[in-house]
Amino acid sequence: MKGFVFHGSGRSSWQDVPDPALAEPTDAIVRVTAVTICGTDLHILKGDVPEVPEGTVLGHEAVGEVVETGSDVRSVRPGDRVLVSCITACGRCGYCRAGAYGQCRGGGGWILGHLIDGTQAEYVRVPYADLSVHPLPATLSDQDAVLLADIFPTAYEVGVLNGRVQPGDTVAVVGAGPVGLAAVATARLFSPERILVVDPAAARREAARKLGADAVAEPAETPEQLVADLTDGLGADVVVEAVGLPETFELCTRMVRPGGRVANVGVHGRPATLHLEDLWSRNLTLTTGLVDTRTTPALLRMAAAGRLPVSELVTHTFPLERMEEAYDIFGRAADTGALKVVLGGQPHEEVAVRTA
Repeated sequence: MKGFVFHGSGRSSWQDVPDPALAEPTDAIVRVTAVTICGTDLHILKGDVPEVPEGTVLGHEAVGEVVETGSDVRSVRPGDRVLVSCITACGRCGYCRAGAYGQCRGGGGWILGHLIDGTQAEYVRVPYADLSVHPLPATLSDQDAVLLADIFPTAYEVGVLNGRVQPGDTVAVVGAGPVGLAAVATARLFSPERILVVDPAAARREAARKLGADAVAEPAETPEQLVADLTDGLGADVVVEAVGLPETFELCTRMVRPGGRVANVGVHGRPATLHLEDLWSRNLTLTTGLVDTRTTPALLRMAAAGRLPVSELVTHTFPLERMEEAYDIFGRAADTGALKVVLGGQPHEEVAVRTA
């Protein structure tokens, strides 16, 4: 089969790789029908995630069809259409029993495309299949469903729920990439008074408006002052960091009000300064986190009912064999306007570009 292989910082290729095989009785083999690329994959290619071994097939988000299961798998069987979660859960360790699947100590957590071969291939082995794949509603397309593998649960759990968004809050989201936009969409479920989005790209600011942002700003426009003007000088109740840069993290701490919450979602490849000389007295709550995907079943139900704007985040679609081109488009998002690129999910002749 073919897969997209990491060969070290700045080096990768779409190439022949061995077919996956069952290694444990709790495994499933899934034929991939739709897959997407995550910002974390770009961090891996830049060398920001040094624990990824050279030779690893990347990817941790997919939709597909189960083709084989181990003898202990009970929740799915061959022929089932499933979502492959970005998080693998053993279901038995203390963290899994508490619903903190991202911190699994039984051989799970974020392992696909990280510590073992991932989903950007024609087939993938999924450990602990009973808790790590989700049967899909027939009404949800592959192209839409694949966005529920990572970005929507990440935005919802690590951004909105960790930030404890409440009715009437002022919410600021720094970064209007796919996860930031999903944070806008899921924050609206809690009826905040207003949502402000900060991003340097005009196309992403416009996408944020279409998804429900009440105000948008460029970083150069001193967004902390805009938030202060909108809140009688107090600042935002909740600020979601969805970029992963030192400067965006520090901006978030300047935008939050006393007693407010900063929810860091971005993947940081460099140290960021926590200015405790300014913040120690402000009663702030700072949260970080890797998604647990415990909300994935509820999000799937909402998406199937048309309550989540999943399709609006997909801007480019490709056939699976054009993985390298898809990476190029996604990696140059400032020039191409890419939000989420999806490979597979429908027949293709040429690259399809969707407008939000």
